[in-house]
Amino acid sequence: MKRKTLLVAAILVLTIVTTTLIWGHDKTSPASAKATASPSDWTIAGPGRVEPVSEDIKLAAELSGKLKAIYVEEGNPVKRGQVLAQLENNDYRAEVESAEADVKAKEAGLRKIINGARREERLEALASVDQADAVMSNARAEMIRHQKLYSAGVISEEDADTYAKEYQVAKAQYESKVQTHRLLDEDSREEDRSMAAAELQNALGKLDQARALLGKTYVRSSIDGTVLRRYHRVGESVSNGATTPDPIFAIGDTRTLRVRVDVDEDDVSRLALGQKTYVTADAYGNRKFWGHVVRVGEELGPKNVRTDEPTERVDRKILETLVELDPGAQLPVGLRVRAFIVNGAPDAAGAR
Repeated sequence: MKRKTLLVAAILVLTIVTTTLIWGHDKTSPASAKATASPSDWTIAGPGRVEPVSEDIKLAAELSGKLKAIYVEEGNPVKRGQVLAQLENNDYRAEVESAEADVKAKEAGLRKIINGARREERLEALASVDQADAVMSNARAEMIRHQKLYSAGVISEEDADTYAKEYQVAKAQYESKVQTHRLLDEDSREEDRSMAAAELQNALGKLDQARALLGKTYVRSSIDGTVLRRYHRVGESVSNGATTPDPIFAIGDTRTLRVRVDVDEDDVSRLALGQKTYVTADAYGNRKFWGHVVRVGEELGPKNVRTDEPTERVDRKILETLVELDPGAQLPVGLRVRAFIVNGAPDAAGAR
């Protein structure tokens, strides 16, 4: 009987407690639901990685070869167009010098054709004509005299023919000198000038090609930024291949930092440009680095950043979102962070 009384009492107590809890829950649940539904409270969280505003730029040589010199180290600031490294290029330099010499020769040839012979050359040619004319006149006179002697029976026909041949030789030499003088004295022909100009253009093209190849032995910075990584040392060979990239440097513009955030597919509907965001990292404790969303991806894809947490789900799709940190943020490039995209302005701007 006593045991039944205790059991009934226990059931009564349990009933009263349960009723009280249910009544209290029903009384407070509207406020709690209202607080949960408040649009100013939700936050989108996701892992991210710090990168420069320019993203990582891998610089490689356009030609395969051996590194002759490296002029920068990791952490050095660089300017656009600055030479960062040089390949062995003595053979390319020799090609340029040979092409330059060929261009000079072709330029001289074209000038000679356009300007014609010098005055001294023309006078020399004219003197040769006069000399040949005198020789020819003398040979003609001797030929006539010996023909008369042959007619008179004084000399043989063979002797007369000898002087006739000497006259023909002198005449041919005279005509050759006259032709040479005419070529030097007259203006150059249009086809000669065209051919010389074409040869010069061809030489200039070869020079440009040689200089372009020489220029490719220098690795230059494509932006104003900072050297993030150096992959090779002096004396090592580097290759240029589309299928097997072989970068020498990684550079980036770190004056502004961005964070590439993996946003879970369940949260993509709440993303918008300009949303305030802060990131945290284990190395910086509770410090928050503020920024805002500057780009939202267009296509879902696999995760880019792994947190190495045991509970992490790697089969989830994410939308890549880019957050630009406020000026002054100093974080190492490549650092893994946790990003929090909030709905509205942060409550404490001074926490930046």
